[in-house]
Formats: sequence, C-alpha cells, structure tokens
Amino acid sequence: MDKLKLLYKLSPIILLIIVIFSIYFAYQCFEDEQTAKQKMTELSSQMQQLQQTIERNNQIIAANEQSKRELENQSISRQEQINEQLKYNDCANQFVPMSISGSLYNRAKSLRESANSSKSAQ
Repeated sequence: MDKLKLLYKLSPIILLIIVIFSIYFAYQCFEDEQTAKQKMTELSSQMQQLQQTIERNNQIIAANEQSKRELENQSISRQEQINEQLKYNDCANQFVPMSISGSLYNRAKSLRESANSSKSAQ
C-alpha cells in the first residue's frame, strides 16, 4: 500500500516532467521547421539567380555564334571577291618563292594568334 501511495504522490511530478519535455521538444521542432523554411527560401532565391545567369550566358553564347557565322560568311565573300579579281591577273598566277610565302604565312599566323589572345583576355 505504501508503494501505491508513493506512486500517487509522484505521478503529478512525473506528469509535469513529461509535459515540460514535450513542450521543449515541440518548440525545438518548431524552430527547426522555421530554419528549414528560411534555408529553402534562400536556396530558391539562389536557384533563380543561377537560372537568370544561365539564360544571360546562353544569350551571349548565341550572339557570339551568330557573330562568328557572320564573320565567316564575310570572309568567304571577300575571298571569293579576291579570287574573282585575281582570276585574270598574270601576276596572281605566278608562283611565290617558298621563303616569301613562308614569311607571309608566319606573319598571318602571328596576327591571328595575337587577335585570338586579345579576345580571350577580354
């Protein structure tokens, strides 16, 4: 009987401890949920910014490709014009000595490389 009386006396204290721990754990869950929502909002914002950056970069790439095609077409057109103008030119049909053609080739190559490196530096 003493044990039963002791149990009745301790039950409100045990119940109070259980309620306090329940409230504590519920509050911790609430805080964790709020933190998770805040992080989700931040990540969504970052994803939107990245998507906008990707779209801008894709537009830049498309513009560069279009510009490259236009330049290639201009180059082909100019080469055709040069070939047409040189078609009946006797001087154009003569061979150029190897030393001169090699020098011209190397000069043109260095000009193209310097133009490429200046574009990549931008």
